[in-house]
Amino acid sequence: MDKKRIFLTVLFLGTCLFIGGCIVAAVGGGAGTAAYVTGDLKGAEAKDIDTVYKAAVKAIEQLNFNITEKNLDKLSGRIIARDSRDKKVTIKIRVTSENTTEISIRVGFFGDETKAMLIYQKIQENLK
Repeated sequence: MDKKRIFLTVLFLGTCLFIGGCIVAAVGGGAGTAAYVTGDLKGAEAKDIDTVYKAAVKAIEQLNFNITEKNLDKLSGRIIARDSRDKKVTIKIRVTSENTTEISIRVGFFGDETKAMLIYQKIQENLK
């Protein structure tokens, strides 16, 4: 693991703790890091926004969710979809540096950690 990835992981998790959110789970091991905080799964990927956005759209399509809205500009993007139970899935993507993109995934009103983790894992698979 390179120094930049370690720094980003420590910075991200430290920020989550400072904000006072309850971290339920943290995942890593692959290319990015993620933490489930107050209903949102938040992650960081060492990829540009276009690559992450395409991987997220592909993940939603692979999971057979119905995309109702998607948009992207040079600094941020958003994908809104509905799952088979008509739960709203919102994926927000934001540039944090030249080659680092933050991802936020919320499923339903209160959040669904299991489904958010599944979506994040699919995104990571599509980034390989």
